[in-house]
Amino acid sequence: MKVEIYSDVACPWCYIGERRFARALSAFPGAADVEIVFRPYQLDPTAPDDPVPMAQYLTKRFGRPMDGMFGRVTEAAAADGITMDLDGAIAVNTRTAHRLSRLALHEYGAAVQRRLMDRLFDAYFTNGADVSDHALLTELAESAGMNRERVQQYLASDEGTAELEAEFEAARARGINAVPTFVFEEQFAVEGAQPASTFLQVLEEVQRRVAKGALSTNGTLDGSADRIDDTGGADCADGICAVADEAR
Repeated sequence: MKVEIYSDVACPWCYIGERRFARALSAFPGAADVEIVFRPYQLDPTAPDDPVPMAQYLTKRFGRPMDGMFGRVTEAAAADGITMDLDGAIAVNTRTAHRLSRLALHEYGAAVQRRLMDRLFDAYFTNGADVSDHALLTELAESAGMNRERVQQYLASDEGTAELEAEFEAARARGINAVPTFVFEEQFAVEGAQPASTFLQVLEEVQRRVAKGALSTNGTLDGSADRIDDTGGADCADGICAVADEAR
């Protein structure tokens, strides 16, 4: 079974959702046969290239303080064993981090990519790090199992940039407009940081359909695909972050 996770490093619910999905996977008997791939999407492609305090940036962007949202997200994260310091987080464009994640997948495999994404989330939300900084990204990549020299060379070039932009566009064409979105076997979409019990039920149901040959034959996600919790909204509601209007 293949699970594609559309995610942004700057989305707190993506971090929480991935942690909940991991817990569901640990209880799933067929976990060894599940391939997990992260797909890139940016909540805010216009985020600054130079880092600024996230609270300051979001207040300016949405025209109101984010204290209420910060409190809800921090509490939800803590319940899943994640320490988030949103007051200390830094807003910055995540394009370079996504480009590095793409390198991890295509040259080192899905397991290395998953380790890298976990480190990127932790750097952004727990440690208040600048995830566009090449030195930091190199350290994170090496700790995830990537070659240090290769990463340095890659980040210093524009390699993978055109391919990343094509992936952003492909996600939009696929109908992805909120993150996290989990796509099972290219057809069954689950939106938002669902409870682990929900993810487990979906894993079991998709496995049952695969075994029976009951999935559709076109192999694509479209408007008729099953979806859970399509909440939309202008920013990060409980469990899901909607893509900025100008990015759609």
